Amino acid sequence: MVVAGDNGFETVVRTAVNDQLEIYPNSTLKDLYKNFFQDKFGPGHLIADTTAAGNYLRRELASMTVSDGLMAEPTGWEGNFVRVNLLAIKDGFIPYDLFFDAFVRSVNSIQPVSIAAWQQEWEQIEAVIASMDLNLPGYATDKKEIDERLHAGEYVGHHSERFETSYSPRYRIISRHIFETEILPLLPSTCTR
Repeated sequence: MVVAGDNGFETVVRTAVNDQLEIYPNSTLKDLYKNFFQDKFGPGHLIADTTAAGNYLRRELASMTVSDGLMAEPTGWEGNFVRVNLLAIKDGFIPYDLFFDAFVRSVNSIQPVSIAAWQQEWEQIEAVIASMDLNLPGYATDKKEIDERLHAGEYVGHHSERFETSYSPRYRIISRHIFETEILPLLPSTCTR
């Protein structure tokens, strides 16, 4: 569990926030929440049905014309997972089967946490974000919406419409260990952060 007032925690949260805002300056609090949420929960909320997840990925790849962002970027403050841009498949660096298998196996690397524990951690993360005086658009509205969802027992976050419109994100979450051992060696060194 995170300890409030822990300088190391605050430093890594600030770094994660600054990294996201450097790559995606049109991020909102919802987008920062999603980044930290993905670091804690990985892709588990996306894979209730592997056949459906595979079909959705193939449709997304077929319709994809652009995807902004890096080829790979760590999530959150712990870096448990990596967002891997679907361009890795589209541009022929990673075979589809290897990518999809890594995505599905990443669910197994998740250390389950309760929504209450996540809510407490998020409150500490959000306090650090608030102290940064970032003037994020719609901050109060996003904070209220996130707090209400968490109090209702819902933890899944989504990108803001502003983010979706600005960046056309197309990625999947892969565990850091799987990424480093199986995906990263296949990517050109200029593609990662």
